[in-house]
Amino acid sequence: MKQIEPAVVFPAAALAIAGVAFAVLAGDQAELAFSAVRGWITHHLGWVYSVGVGAFLVGAFVVALSDWGRIRLGPQDSEPEYKFVPWFAMLFSAGMGIGLMFFAVAEPMTHFLTAPYAEAETREAAQQAMVLTFFHWGVHAWAVYAIVGLSLAYFAFRHGLPLTIRSALYPLIGERIYGPIGHAVDVLAILGTLFGVATSLGYGVTQINAGLNALFGIGVSVEIQIALIAVITLIATTSVLAGLDAGIRRLSVFNLGLAAALLVFVLIAGPTLFLISAWVQNIGEYISSLATLTFNVDAYGDGVWINDWTLFYWGWWISWSPFVGMFIARISRGRTIREFILGTLLGPTLFTFAWMTIYGNSALQVALADAAAPLVEVVRSGDTPLALFAFLDTLPFASITSVAAILLVTTFFVTSSDSGSLVKATLASGGSLTSPLWQRVLWAVLEGLVAAVLLLAGGLAALQSATIAAALPFTLVIILAFIGLVRAWSMETARRAGVKTAVQLPVSGVAVPWRVRLKLMFARPDSKEVAAWISGTAAPAFAEVAAEMETLGLTGKVESEGDEARLTVGHETGPDFVYGVVLKTYPGKHPETEPARAEVFLSDGGRHYDVFGYTSVQLIRDLLRHYERHRQWMHHLNR
Repeated sequence: MKQIEPAVVFPAAALAIAGVAFAVLAGDQAELAFSAVRGWITHHLGWVYSVGVGAFLVGAFVVALSDWGRIRLGPQDSEPEYKFVPWFAMLFSAGMGIGLMFFAVAEPMTHFLTAPYAEAETREAAQQAMVLTFFHWGVHAWAVYAIVGLSLAYFAFRHGLPLTIRSALYPLIGERIYGPIGHAVDVLAILGTLFGVATSLGYGVTQINAGLNALFGIGVSVEIQIALIAVITLIATTSVLAGLDAGIRRLSVFNLGLAAALLVFVLIAGPTLFLISAWVQNIGEYISSLATLTFNVDAYGDGVWINDWTLFYWGWWISWSPFVGMFIARISRGRTIREFILGTLLGPTLFTFAWMTIYGNSALQVALADAAAPLVEVVRSGDTPLALFAFLDTLPFASITSVAAILLVTTFFVTSSDSGSLVKATLASGGSLTSPLWQRVLWAVLEGLVAAVLLLAGGLAALQSATIAAALPFTLVIILAFIGLVRAWSMETARRAGVKTAVQLPVSGVAVPWRVRLKLMFARPDSKEVAAWISGTAAPAFAEVAAEMETLGLTGKVESEGDEARLTVGHETGPDFVYGVVLKTYPGKHPETEPARAEVFLSDGGRHYDVFGYTSVQLIRDLLRHYERHRQWMHHLNR
C-alpha cells in the first residue's frame, strides 16, 4: 500500500497554505480580487458552464439507456459492494444533504421576495420560485457528479487504474497520467475538496449557531462558531477512525433516517394534500421548462441574476465534483453503468424535490397568508441561517424539531468532512483504496483548521469565490474525461463485436466426447482435486502455449498459485490477453458436500463455466477460442 504520493501532496500543501495566507493577510482585497475574477468568468464565459452542464446531463441519460449501460464498474461478474439503501444514503449525505438544510426554506423564499421573472410576492412568484429551486438542485448537479464518478469507477475497478482523477484521462494521454499532467490534476482535486468542504463547514456552523441562539439563547459569535468547528472536526475524526463501513456508512444511514422523519413530520403537520399536489406539479413545471432554463444565459439582459444564482450553482457543483464524484465512485464498485447513472441522477433528485416541496412550499404558504410573518421578515433581512428555524416555529413541537434539525445539520457536516478526508487521503496516496489511517485523520483535522482560520480572519468568502472560479478549468477536465469514457466504451463494443464475429479454430480430434463430458457434469470433485488439476494440467498447458507464442514473437507469461493459474499474452498495439482458471466453491446448506469447480476467467471477469477434467489439448482449444476472439477485437480497434 502506497503511503504518500510526494508529487501530489507537497504541491497541494504549499498551494493550500498560500491560498489561506492570501485570504487571511489580504483580507478584503483578496475577496475583491477573487470576486472580480469570478465575475469576469461568469460574465464572459458563463455559457461554458451552461453548455457543459447541459451536455453532461444529456450524455449521462444517453449512456444509461444505451447498450453501454450493461457494463459493470468492475469485472463483469462482480456484484455491488453495498446494498442500495446504504449506497444511496452515503452518496446523498456526501453530495447534497447539508445544502438542503440551509436552502430548503431560504432559497424558495428569496426567489419569492425578489422574483426574477414575475411580480414579487405573488402566487406566480411562488410557483416560479419552486421551479427555479428545483432547477438549481435537480438533475444537473448530479449529472456533473455522475460523469466524474463514472470516469473514476470505470477505470479504477474495470481496468485496474488508480482511483484518482488523473485516471479519467488515461484513454487520451495514456501513461502520461503518471507524470506532471496527472499530478497537476490530482493537486487541483485535493485543493478543490479541501477548500470546498472547509468553506462549507465555515458557513454551515453559522446555521448551527443561529439555531442554538434561537433555542437556547447561546450568543452568535466567531468564538462560538470556531468551537462548533472543533466539535464537528472531532466527531468527523472519530468517524474516520471507525472506517468507511463502521463510520461513514452508519452515519449516512442515520442521516437519511432522521431526514426522512423530519420530512414526514412537516408533511403531516403542514398542508398535506396541497404539498402532495404541489410536488407533482412542481416536477411537471420543472420538466417542461428544463431545456429553456438549462441554456438560458440571459444574452438579451444584464445577466446579473443568472450570474448570481444559476452560474454560481454550476460553478459550485463543478468545484465539488472531484470530492463527491470520487466518493460515489469509491462506494459503487460492482454496479452497472445504468444502475450507477440512474441511481445517482434520479434517486437523490426525487428525494431532493420532495424535501424542497415540503419545506419550500410550506414556507411559501406562510408568506402568502401573511406578508409580515416573522419568517418573511427573517428572509427579507438577509438572515438566511435562521430561515429554517423561523419556519419550524410555525409548526407544532418547534423546540423538538429544531433540535433535530441542528443535529441533522451537524451530522451532515460530519459525513461531508469525513468522506472528504477519505477522498483526499486516497488522492494523496496515489489512489489506494485503503489509504493510511494517519492520512485520513490528518486531512480531517486540517479541514477543520482551515475553516477555523478563515472564519476567524474573515477569508471564507474570498476562498469561496476562488473555488467557484477554479471550476472553469475543471469543466475542461470533465469534458476530456467524458470523451475518454466514450473511447473506452467503444473498445468494449469492439470486444463484443469480436466475440460475435470470431471464427472458431478448427482443431481436429480434440472435441470432448459427449459421454465423457456428461460424466464430468455429474462429477463432484473436492477443492484438493480441483487444485491438483489446476497445477498438474492447466498450468503446464498454459506453459506449452506460452512457449509456442514465444516462437511467434509474442510474450506469454504464466502465473500459477495453488487455486489459480493464468496465461497473459502481451501485445504492443492492443490490450493484453488473459485466460485463466480459478478454483471456485459455492457453499449452500450443506457446504461439506458442495463440489469445487475450475472456472474460466478472462481480463474482464469470470465466465462461470467449469473446465475441470479437460485434457491439456481440450483446455488449449478453449483458450485459443477466446484468443481468436481477442484478436478479432483488436482488429476492430485498429481498423
